[in-house]
Amino acid sequence: MKTARLLLIALIVAPAALFAAAAPGPKSNVLLICVDDLKPVLGAYGDTAAKTPHLDRLAARALRLDRAYCNQAVCSPSRNALLAGLRPQTLGIYDLPTNFRAARPDAVTLPQYFRAHGYKTEAMGKLFHVGHGNFEDPASWTVPHFRPKAPSYALAGSQSPDEETPKKKSAGKATKKPNGAAVESADVPDDFYADGQIAAEAVTRLKAAAASHEPFFMGVGFLKPHLPFVAPKKYWDLHDPAKLPQPARLTAPDGAPDYAPQFGGELRNYAGIPAGSAPLDDQLTRRLIHGYYAATSYMDAQFGRVLAALEETGLAQNTIVVLWGDHGWHLGDHGMWCKHTNYEEATRIPLLVAVPGQKGAATSALVETVDLYPTLAALAGLPAPAGLDGRSFAALLSAPAAAHRDHVIHVYPRGQRLGRALRTDRYRLVEWKAPGGDPATAEFELYDYRDDPGENQNLAADRPAVVTELRALLATHPEAKAQIKTPVAGAAAKTVAPSAATPPVAPAQAKQDRNALFDRRDQNHDGRLSLDEFLAGQPDPAEAPKRFPSFDTNKDGFLSREEFVSSGGKGPKK
Repeated sequence: MKTARLLLIALIVAPAALFAAAAPGPKSNVLLICVDDLKPVLGAYGDTAAKTPHLDRLAARALRLDRAYCNQAVCSPSRNALLAGLRPQTLGIYDLPTNFRAARPDAVTLPQYFRAHGYKTEAMGKLFHVGHGNFEDPASWTVPHFRPKAPSYALAGSQSPDEETPKKKSAGKATKKPNGAAVESADVPDDFYADGQIAAEAVTRLKAAAASHEPFFMGVGFLKPHLPFVAPKKYWDLHDPAKLPQPARLTAPDGAPDYAPQFGGELRNYAGIPAGSAPLDDQLTRRLIHGYYAATSYMDAQFGRVLAALEETGLAQNTIVVLWGDHGWHLGDHGMWCKHTNYEEATRIPLLVAVPGQKGAATSALVETVDLYPTLAALAGLPAPAGLDGRSFAALLSAPAAAHRDHVIHVYPRGQRLGRALRTDRYRLVEWKAPGGDPATAEFELYDYRDDPGENQNLAADRPAVVTELRALLATHPEAKAQIKTPVAGAAAKTVAPSAATPPVAPAQAKQDRNALFDRRDQNHDGRLSLDEFLAGQPDPAEAPKRFPSFDTNKDGFLSREEFVSSGGKGPKK
């Protein structure tokens, strides 16, 4: 861990070879908007039930990519693909806890690359996945990352996860749900919740950027519509729940392997949601869909504040704006909820790229998340970055009818199996086997989106010639790496679906957790903890003050990250 920390420190100050060649100030700023769990439920994508006027306004002057796909339908690997430009199967990281630098300690991230070329890089909200033992990447940002201080809920009833549901009928035992309510409609101002605070900070930063005239790469990460579906009441009131689309089919695709679908393990951790794979009734389904649309409208309004600030400051004339959803989301289709699959609803994402002076256009070209890194470099006039999995689609802005790829690839793990999926213009093939395993052991799914756009029938057994053709395409890709096992990342010893229960915390994992705990307690983001910050939220307030001086090894009255993580050199403390 000490070696990894030293490496991150070295990356923060930047290797001389990387930064010595930094070019003069670039001509275009970059505003990257990342949205958690956003599928293409936007008016600009043809969803007539959506109320997203601000994103629709951006789309009117942007390139709208209608067939953009994530590289894995879960937060951390998808964000690694965006920010490191490397697919999950290249890194060997498919879970939430493992930091990408455990696989590529010398990776140059997207913001880090812009930083190397003279940009001020800053972030607020969710860009990298922080949590579950994973941590922020200080090397990527010129100034400390901003995290909002907002509660998850406004209403006391939402905050009380006191509903008990049996684990097994035969066991006669009950377990409390670990989370609160799955939805909340409260009459509160926008800034009560985190996304409102993120938008306010982004507005402040944009005004400062306009005054300084320093080129910037700014990442703004909105949290909604991620669960729980909370939003001020006025955004719920925008939608008539009786008119919202409902799932047409409630069962898995015919012929799909039984492990390929999932039935909302993440959702079922919330109060009021049936346990296991029990179906959700129509009323609850409608309420959840209402919540997703309301949370999306709330996020859209916060984006509108940021877009207005960009325009009012004059920065819109010189700023590339990107809207990216990290993956899709199942809303009850085929009985599935959340992400965590290789199916269309989980993997297709919204992607808008707006360049000053550009006219609005749409493209049906196939693109992957990893393509965005080299595209932004090209649009900003920077040298093409090396060693990435993606390829620039900048040419689509002037020729949206052109092709980009003949297929995209994405993955999802199920136990010891990894599903590698190819999506072409017409088909999706999914190969299920252990990474590096014998091809003869593979099981397949094949869906035909021309004849079966609803993804209802696995045709792998019926169309062997198509399977053979697509397997040949799959063979052009390197074999996927297995989930890495490293004491630096504290990864689980086996690959599991990210929605599964968290494994027991090992010592290395505890260090990762303490990194995240340091970030939460560092309220003023100065990279050190005062006594007050250290004491906040301690489970043993009578004993905690005694630990502070023993952790403070240099006796300067503050705790550095290293002092806190190592507990003053005594190893991790709980």
